[in-house]
Amino acid sequence: MAENKKVSTISFFNSRLTSVVSIALVLFLLGLIFLMGLLGNKLSVYVKENISFSIILKDSQKEADIKRMQKSLDALPFIKSTEYISKEQAAKELEEELGENPETFLGFNPLQASIEVKLHSDYANPDSLKLIERKIKTYTSVSDLLYRKDMMEMVHNNIKRVGVILLVLAVILMSISFVLISNTIRLLIYSKRFLIHTMKLVGATSGFIRRPFIKYNVVSGILASILAILMLTGALYYLQRELSGFIQILDIRSLLFVYAIVLILGVLLSIIATIFAVNKYLRMGVDKLYYI
Repeated sequence: MAENKKVSTISFFNSRLTSVVSIALVLFLLGLIFLMGLLGNKLSVYVKENISFSIILKDSQKEADIKRMQKSLDALPFIKSTEYISKEQAAKELEEELGENPETFLGFNPLQASIEVKLHSDYANPDSLKLIERKIKTYTSVSDLLYRKDMMEMVHNNIKRVGVILLVLAVILMSISFVLISNTIRLLIYSKRFLIHTMKLVGATSGFIRRPFIKYNVVSGILASILAILMLTGALYYLQRELSGFIQILDIRSLLFVYAIVLILGVLLSIIATIFAVNKYLRMGVDKLYYI
């Protein structure tokens, strides 16, 4: 009797462990996709907000007028930051790049003062830039506007393409996850199919029959989610060691958001899969239970 109880306990532990590990691996992959999506979004914001363009100023403008213009630009909702570069500073920067001061062989400074502008990421796209260009050119101090239109378009298109790929991957992986979790839970419930039929015969309602299975698999889902979160944390720790500064791209709030999504999905997918699996045996006649 004691030995049978021991075998039953070991079998129960093994089945739960298999279920938890299987679900955890699926949730880990889902968590990685969500992390990649967040990282992609953070990187796109970083890249967009660090692409600057230059407002070339007329030589006739006084510095006080330029300062007023810069203050006006800073107040615009689409501008993140501005930096004034005088003619002398521009010449010094060019000298550092070329190794020679242009004034020494030209006799004068050919460069113009400019304001370097960085945009908020939401406005750093080709369509918005056309409107921004028209707006900035209305200032009387502006001589010209210089920016890499081709690079802006390339960054925008690549970011959009990566976003679509990640979305498709997330949908595919979500579908695969549900199938794998459903199959794992169905195998666990398979051994209880005759118990389900017996409960039906004594008049138990469908909700009453489902309840213990849902509770059991919700606990498995929570344990699997915790295991998946630990695996994700381990993966992030490894990446941080290999790529210094990697973790700084993600803030704590984003990381907690991903962990919460993994936990919710672990519970939600377990509940849905359990309901589908139990309903299958609830609808099945006693004759079919012997042949599946």
